[in-house]
Amino acid sequence: MNSEKRGPGFYVLTAFFVLFVLFLYGPLTTIFILSFQGPNGGLTFPMNGTSLRWFQNLLFEQQAVGDFGGAFSRSLVLGLMTMLTTVVVSLLAGLAFRRRFVGSGPLFYLTIASLIVPSILISLGIGLAFNVFGLEPAWYSSAFGAHLTWTLPFGLLIMFAVFNRFNPAYEEAARDLGASPWQTFAHVVLPIILPSLIGVGLFGFTLSYDEFARTLMTSGSFNTLPLEIYGMTTNVTTPVLYALGTVTTVFSMAVILVALATIAVLRKRRARRIAG
Repeated sequence: MNSEKRGPGFYVLTAFFVLFVLFLYGPLTTIFILSFQGPNGGLTFPMNGTSLRWFQNLLFEQQAVGDFGGAFSRSLVLGLMTMLTTVVVSLLAGLAFRRRFVGSGPLFYLTIASLIVPSILISLGIGLAFNVFGLEPAWYSSAFGAHLTWTLPFGLLIMFAVFNRFNPAYEEAARDLGASPWQTFAHVVLPIILPSLIGVGLFGFTLSYDEFARTLMTSGSFNTLPLEIYGMTTNVTTPVLYALGTVTTVFSMAVILVALATIAVLRKRRARRIAG
């Protein structure tokens, strides 16, 4: 079989992709390697031995500067709050927008407008609004609202795409068989869109867990993990900061892998039910 000859555009795009991968994963690889510095290692190459000393220091010893444990727990709780709210609101909005209603167009554009507004302006605006009303900004209130301005538009767009391709014949068949609206949703619609809802939840959690700009002016007196890491860059002089970066990156990757595995299992179960 004669192979098709590649044009020059193919090699240009290949080189661009290689540069993109290096730019994306090069810094992460550097941080990962430096986190295994020896006990006397510093923040730069060359490495002074290898060890797990800085992971031990991070996980089991009191830090002289920073509150890694508290910042992680706050980011985790905030991410879960944002995830659950994004899933519920996106699902309800997706169901509502299946039929046109008065003001649906302006409401949609207002919802996604936060995607094009600079994140730092949203953070600043929410922080100032809390101060004007005499409220104390906090990670569980003002920062929670700021994160929703980032995650809800993504969740809504995903659900729009899902319901755009949804075949209403399944619902009609369920109603013909005597199912109530709630039974139709619970036993027909929800199982079909469940993998997409898990994807919405994954978006909501990861976007919130890693968010910096929209948290900067809204977190109040206590930092989330991204803010804590940023603060550590000017105070910490040991590779414990790299160990923290490695642990948080592995945690984020684990969340993504668990979500993808759950989606794969749900799709296999659905395929078996259809085949059986």
